Amino acid sequence: MRKIIIDKNHWQTRIAITKEEKLQNIYFYSALEKSIERIYFKGTITKVLPGIQTAFVDIGQERAGFLHISEIDRELAFEKLAGDKIEKKEGPKIKRRPKTPDIGKILKEGEPILVQVSKEPIYQKGAKLTTCFTLPGRFIVLMPNIPRIGVSKKIEDREERARLKELVSKHLPQGMGAIIRTTSENKKTKDLSQDIKFLVETWKEINKKFKTADPAEKLHEDLPMSLRAVRDHLDDDVNEIIVNDKKEQKKLYKFVKKIASEHSHKIKFYKEPPAIFERFEVEKQLEQALKKKVDLKSGGSLIIETTEAMTVIDVNTGKFVGKKTLEDTILKTNLEAAQEVARQLRLRNIGGLIVIDFIDMAIAEHRKQLIRTFEKTLRETDKFQSVVLKVSEFGLVQMTRKRSGKTLIQQLKVCCPNCSGSGTIKSVETESYAILRELKLQLLEKKVGKSVELAVNKDIFNHMTSVEYNSILQIEKDLECSVTLSEDKNLKLNQYKIKKT
Repeated sequence: MRKIIIDKNHWQTRIAITKEEKLQNIYFYSALEKSIERIYFKGTITKVLPGIQTAFVDIGQERAGFLHISEIDRELAFEKLAGDKIEKKEGPKIKRRPKTPDIGKILKEGEPILVQVSKEPIYQKGAKLTTCFTLPGRFIVLMPNIPRIGVSKKIEDREERARLKELVSKHLPQGMGAIIRTTSENKKTKDLSQDIKFLVETWKEINKKFKTADPAEKLHEDLPMSLRAVRDHLDDDVNEIIVNDKKEQKKLYKFVKKIASEHSHKIKFYKEPPAIFERFEVEKQLEQALKKKVDLKSGGSLIIETTEAMTVIDVNTGKFVGKKTLEDTILKTNLEAAQEVARQLRLRNIGGLIVIDFIDMAIAEHRKQLIRTFEKTLRETDKFQSVVLKVSEFGLVQMTRKRSGKTLIQQLKVCCPNCSGSGTIKSVETESYAILRELKLQLLEKKVGKSVELAVNKDIFNHMTSVEYNSILQIEKDLECSVTLSEDKNLKLNQYKIKKT
């Protein structure tokens, strides 16, 4: 069974989803830093680049968002291209692969456009935008301009899938589509029709606001984080929604009573101390999720390292020696690792290109079993789309997972001011040599006088006075100058000051 645990404070709200006491998802909300993912804006096209089929759109953020041709819905593209004259030629009809339209003919600089943020800004990239809009509800996700109906893979019964598709298509306005969520399984017509009606009305309101809104104005955003988490995760598998704030409990009760009254009894108030995340061991698991190494129950481990380009995961047997053959030991470790990798990707919110170095397996059937298990786990537990390739010749599994917002590390950590994210810094000895070279160069170029003071970091000072003192004496002798060495506690290892005395 699962729990939704909400730690509500004035400065921050944290929402944890656990299954059998194990942390599965974590969400954060702070008034100081708001997410813009899923928000609708009235944007202004600032630049159109046909060479890369991309337009840049001003949505009032630090960096302009980018809108690729693949994120422009067909209806908008056809509407814009409708004015182009198409010359018809007589002759036999030949089936040809449709060409991708030129974005320069669809969008023009300076014109307003309704956009939705599909991905948060990341590193030096602006927000990724789309006109293929989505509006999430309790039972369905409305796609107001994509006339297609999809059903959650977790709903396996064929008759139920067919019933839901028929029901939803009957209540959807023409030209609209939807993704039927897992929570809709076995629900009545009334429940689904009410959800559709509410989302359609919301879409109409967004379009109405767009006509009178100012450029870069926010038109619509999703529910507050705690309500959104409950809407997205509340189902029959959730046995408790636990919150440490009385006002938040009342708000949640009112919300659940409205959207799923049969679950309202699950909302419970937790009185601290101990802290709610300590009581349910969320804090401990959260700290572990920030580390590179993840221990497996069998004694094996994962090493997870993320760069801007990709994430690399290494699987090790560690202390696990198994009870049967070596191949059985490796298979068991890899299967356990596959399930843990799926959890870690979800928990750490890792997306993009991912390469997993599982332990090499000589038996082909074992490799197939590993991929089947991994794909099944992702399909059943992860709501974001992923594509997994077969084990490569080098024993690697390559996959992609849809990016969504910042990773857990990006949300909770900042780049180290000393190493700038590289994970290493130059040694005291190396920095000392660099400073001495710079001192000698400035004296040779006569940028300073014959008498100078060299202020350095404490560790550099100790190294120079104990190890490199003769080097400083030699500089004084060779260049006929006077060097006074001093310690400055405010300087970092790679910083120094050379000034005339």
